[in-house]
Amino acid sequence: MISLVKLKCMINLVNLMPEISARNVLKGKVKKVIHGAVNSEIIVQLPGGIEIASIITKVSAEKLKLKTGVEVSAIIKATNVMLATGF
Repeated sequence: MISLVKLKCMINLVNLMPEISARNVLKGKVKKVIHGAVNSEIIVQLPGGIEIASIITKVSAEKLKLKTGVEVSAIIKATNVMLATGF
């Protein structure tokens, strides 16, 4: 069985871990940054090779100085968890 998490909010932090109520904090490294006109797609590689993607504003990606190799924490706030079988 595979669990699919519907993400309502995903935040990337660089070298900063404030007190936060979210329990889903995944530490990893930026593998790839794809800038668009307004948004940027950030691919984060977690320990073990699993990759997750975050879409944030281009301004935020530039402010956080996100580039390949930067250590980040992906903070996921999800109120819904979808389950699927047969994948």
